[in-house]
Amino acid sequence: MQARRGFLTQVMSVAVAIAFAVTSSASAAQSKTSSPFTGVKANTGTVTLNGRVLTLSNDFKAPDAPDPHWQVIDSKGRVYLLQKLTVKGLVGDKMNRSITLPAYIADVAKVQFWCAYAEVVLGEASFGSTNSTH
Repeated sequence: MQARRGFLTQVMSVAVAIAFAVTSSASAAQSKTSSPFTGVKANTGTVTLNGRVLTLSNDFKAPDAPDPHWQVIDSKGRVYLLQKLTVKGLVGDKMNRSITLPAYIADVAKVQFWCAYAEVVLGEASFGSTNSTH
């Protein structure tokens, strides 16, 4: 009986270690930081992808443009125009420093800021060729 308890304790220890390793690697794989933004108007800071949330770094400065929007490009080259980066209000301007990706976007290869008024890319940052939010 004592040997059986020892065996069960070992099996449980191994199972816990495997579960911890799988959980740790899954959450590490879902958090990635992009290359720095480069472009004519958006050229500071980076963006982090954590699960389905994109968040700008503290050193990111909003591009000086009339109508900047978040835009993402997936690994297949599909472009998704998302919400405005800045929102003008009565109390001042607010920057959407973080957004949640819609469920229909499977992965993110690049994040861009797009000026909807001038219809130009203001700057972009890349996550590289192998990035997925699955």
